[in-house]
Amino acid sequence: MTNNDVLRRIRYTFDYSDPKVIEIFGHAGLDITREELKGWLKKDDEEGYVGCGDKQLATFLNGLIITNRGKQDGAVPEPEKKLNNNIIFRKLKIALDLKNEDVLERLSLASITISKHELSAFFRRPGHKHFRACKDQILRNFLQGMQIKIRPTTD
Repeated sequence: MTNNDVLRRIRYTFDYSDPKVIEIFGHAGLDITREELKGWLKKDDEEGYVGCGDKQLATFLNGLIITNRGKQDGAVPEPEKKLNNNIIFRKLKIALDLKNEDVLERLSLASITISKHELSAFFRRPGHKHFRACKDQILRNFLQGMQIKIRPTTD
């Protein structure tokens, strides 16, 4: 999945308007313009498409955490320079204040069944012996399950 796909799916799932998405970026300390956002929200084959970088998506996810959970004492967390599906998955889990059972429920809504042990492997540190890389299919289905849970009347 591309960063643009993740951003589009989150925006659609929660029905965020452009000003709301810009506000979320602002919570994490990144001021963006509506034109930048429109470029990131376009599909790959559309004219004016601009790739959303790892740092921008990490900033958005940090802003989503701040928006949903409140600002922590101290400085705003630095966005990661390099993202992977595990980091995106972990940040979404934190932002939405989901427990493992909640994540498993959303995956099952998208017809994916995994065990708690398999799920916890995605949230371990990369050097841990039980760490497992999160593949695009798992992240895509989690986002689809979120959409089914939050906007059940849509496809």
